[in-house]
Amino acid sequence: MFKRKKEKSENPLNSPGLVSMINPKSIVAEQFRMVRTNLEFSIVDKDLKSFLVTSLAPSAGKSTISTNLAATFATQGKKVLLVDTDMRKPTIHKILKMRNNEGLSTLITSKEATIFEYIEKTEFENMYVLTSGATPPNPAELISSKRMEQLIEEMEQAFDLVIFDTPPVLAVADSQIMAGKVDGTLFILRKGVDTKVQIQSANERMESVNANVLGAIYNRIEPSDDDCYYYEYI
Repeated sequence: MFKRKKEKSENPLNSPGLVSMINPKSIVAEQFRMVRTNLEFSIVDKDLKSFLVTSLAPSAGKSTISTNLAATFATQGKKVLLVDTDMRKPTIHKILKMRNNEGLSTLITSKEATIFEYIEKTEFENMYVLTSGATPPNPAELISSKRMEQLIEEMEQAFDLVIFDTPPVLAVADSQIMAGKVDGTLFILRKGVDTKVQIQSANERMESVNANVLGAIYNRIEPSDDDCYYYEYI
């Protein structure tokens, strides 16, 4: 079904960012499972088919959290697709130790291509990934295109859940554009770094596109490596 395979340079199980899979009995892995449960109950009228993960600024850990959330949902038996929609500074392929010469940017600009040509099955059961592909000169234009809307629809039909890792919302417009196309938005906040003014500004941008804000994860609220995440509604 997934014809095009990207060569892996290393085993992703060696990646320190995949704590939920490497050490499933850890406190952090349990917190990811708690976030999964909260997200499942965040939309009561319909199934949660897609959501994006964004932060206010770079270096908040959103890509690591996106990857671990995808893996956590996959362990529940859901067929999950993780899409690296950050075509400006992609990270998902680094966490999963994959090549990134082709991906989302290629798929959007290849009008006749199907999602199955560029999606790859990961080493983890039920978890699939679409890397960002080569960096284009116009990421926001690609994301706002009719072609992107078509691809999102195809992804939601082919998978139980689609998670989009997107750029920081206060840096560029990409996340704001995407928020109007998916079922929900999840913020990653840096405890003690992101201010109330920044959070309010980010929330207002999402409200302007009628985004459904599911909540926020505070990253690294404690210095201990085993106590890094906290989820709440905002």
